[in-house]
Amino acid sequence: MSMPSVLAMVTVFSIIPGGVLSDTRSTQGLEAQQIAQGSTHLHRRLKRGWIWKQLFVPEEDPTPRVIGQLKSDYDRGEFSIKYILSGDGAGDAFEIDEYSGEIRTLKKLDREEKAFYVLQAQAINRRSNEPVEPQSEFIITVQDINDNVPQFQNEPYVSSIPEMCLIGTTVAQVTATDADDPMFGNNAKLIYSVLQGEPYFSVEPKTGIIVTSWPNMDREAREQYLVVVQVKDMLGLSGGYSSSTTVTVSLTDVNDNGPTFQHHLYTFAVPENAAEGTTVGRVMAYDGDTGINAKMTYSLEDDLEESSTFIIKTDPVTQEGLILLAKPLDYETKRRFVMAAEAVNDHVDTRFLDLEEFRDRTTLKIIVEDVDEPPVFLSEVYEWKVPENAAVGTVVGSVSARDTDTVNNPIRYSIDKRRDNTKAFKVDPNNGTIIVAKALDRETANWHNITVEAKETTQSHLSSSVVVFIKVLDINDNVPRLARDYQPYICEGTQAGELIQLLGAVDPDDPVEGHHFYFSMVPEKHINPNFTIRDNQDNTAGIVARRSSFTRKDRTQYLLPVVGGVEALALSMGVSLQTLLGIVVCFITLIVLSILMLVVRRHRRKQQEKLEVEGKELELPETVSQKVLYYGETGGVGADLNFCQPAVPLRRHPRRRERRLRREDVRASIRMSLRESHLIGPDDDVFRQFILDRLTEADLDPYVPPFDCLRTYAYEGSGSPTGSLSSLDSSTTELEPEQPVSNPRTSTVRLTPWHWGGEEDTIF
Repeated sequence: MSMPSVLAMVTVFSIIPGGVLSDTRSTQGLEAQQIAQGSTHLHRRLKRGWIWKQLFVPEEDPTPRVIGQLKSDYDRGEFSIKYILSGDGAGDAFEIDEYSGEIRTLKKLDREEKAFYVLQAQAINRRSNEPVEPQSEFIITVQDINDNVPQFQNEPYVSSIPEMCLIGTTVAQVTATDADDPMFGNNAKLIYSVLQGEPYFSVEPKTGIIVTSWPNMDREAREQYLVVVQVKDMLGLSGGYSSSTTVTVSLTDVNDNGPTFQHHLYTFAVPENAAEGTTVGRVMAYDGDTGINAKMTYSLEDDLEESSTFIIKTDPVTQEGLILLAKPLDYETKRRFVMAAEAVNDHVDTRFLDLEEFRDRTTLKIIVEDVDEPPVFLSEVYEWKVPENAAVGTVVGSVSARDTDTVNNPIRYSIDKRRDNTKAFKVDPNNGTIIVAKALDRETANWHNITVEAKETTQSHLSSSVVVFIKVLDINDNVPRLARDYQPYICEGTQAGELIQLLGAVDPDDPVEGHHFYFSMVPEKHINPNFTIRDNQDNTAGIVARRSSFTRKDRTQYLLPVVGGVEALALSMGVSLQTLLGIVVCFITLIVLSILMLVVRRHRRKQQEKLEVEGKELELPETVSQKVLYYGETGGVGADLNFCQPAVPLRRHPRRRERRLRREDVRASIRMSLRESHLIGPDDDVFRQFILDRLTEADLDPYVPPFDCLRTYAYEGSGSPTGSLSSLDSSTTELEPEQPVSNPRTSTVRLTPWHWGGEEDTIF
């Protein structure tokens, strides 16, 4: 096929150089003539001596052949012209006959390796070795033949499309290339076709785009397809080359299936002693979809009996419905459960199915199996109270258990000796009554925890136990004692009324409202002249000195007996009728006494208000509020009062406060002593000393105004009266003579009552 074209090219190229060379020769002859005449200017344009067109050589031709010929017009056949070839492939792929100018190939050429060669040709006179033709450049092009197979790129091809997609959905695009020259003939012109995969897929012949050609492809029926695509060059004509590739097409899932139970009824059995959380069974609703489209949720529909006994959960791995026990079972109460279970898709797609098609229902039947169970106590825990002085044999309470099985076996009770160390209680084996077995002591053990066991008398000997808490109630059965071993001391300079030691008490008992202790001296015939006890009313008491001037010469140690007691403010829980009546009578008595005290207090208040009104009527003017009033008995019933010149103003005595404090301490001691003993009389040393101290103060204190009233000091005891303590009967100091005043006035004035320290000065 290539031979005629080669010959044609050789003929053409043998003709063209001759014409060109002839034109060139005439030009050169003119140019030589002008040079010989010495002209330096060329008035005619020189023509190119070598004008070559492109030469062609077929590729893959192993036979050396002439592809063209160079010939100059100066060549007369005498072999005087030498032809020279240089450039790409000269001497390797091409050669020239230096005598004839023929160009030959030396080897087969590959266009895909090198598509063209650039060469230079030259004609030289052999005698002068001068060029007879100027050097010219030409190109030899390697002509393409269909010697390459099309190749697919980017293999392998894998694609996926959703199931149920429409016809014409793009699947993938395959691409092939051909190394042949796309500009020469049809060697590199490709066309695609499907060898395998019809009628589901087709391919665009020129673009290689694969599309679907079958409607509603179902993944659940077939998930993967292998499509074989062929590509051919030469536009698919015979004699061309071809190749093929495989495209793997997978269908992705869409939610086009709903859950479906394989059975309409599922039956399970569970023993009645199964623990909560036990898996009763599994149900499975099949869904042809996968992944998120297959996820579902199970639920139990409410039934008329009791569906809350069971729950159902979805296994996230297997998508099964796990039926779990939520409440304890009892064969004797209920032996069968029937309920409906439903499975619903979590994600629905109404493009493919209706909403109701994404759910399904089935029926569950659960049978409860009978199990021989141990006895059951009526209460999970028992708690009782018993006073600590309860006698042995006292009934504390009763426990009760029953056999829940249908046979209802008899039960016997016992106390677990391994957990009862005190053995303070016993239980009746037949009826479960618990009684006191030995004396109780709250201070030793205030709580008793015992375990009572109930056991069936059958061969199985099934048993259960319950804890019983018994609280021992307190009664006042302990004597209070001092908080510690007190060893007080006293200094020689201790004053009367000074606190020596603060006492406290403890009691092992624990009353509901707390302890209320009182303290006092041991009753004796005479009051202790050295110390006394001051009750602080807060469960403490203080030892107070009654006198001053303690010295080690007189005595180095004193013994002070102290009595401590407890006021019973709380009632025991178990009181008799007589005790209750006594309490009621006491309350009534207290109410009556309270009313009488209110009446007496109101009467005293009225008398005090009356005295204050009278005092205001006789109140002295402000100008004489700090004057001293002198009075004298001039005879008669009345008394003449004269307002004298200002005398020494009243001021506080420097030792008055100290004496007042001392008197308060003494009064407190006397009140406590009088309350504690009824044996005190006027002949008592302490009482006599108190009277003498008061009389001495009244006689020797010049700053105390004269009293116009008598004070009576009494005591609670034998009832003996005392003498008057008024300063009118005591020794008196002489007064300075009164100075006469101008404009004397004789009038009788009633003095305002003088109150020194209030009522507390005379009340003990």
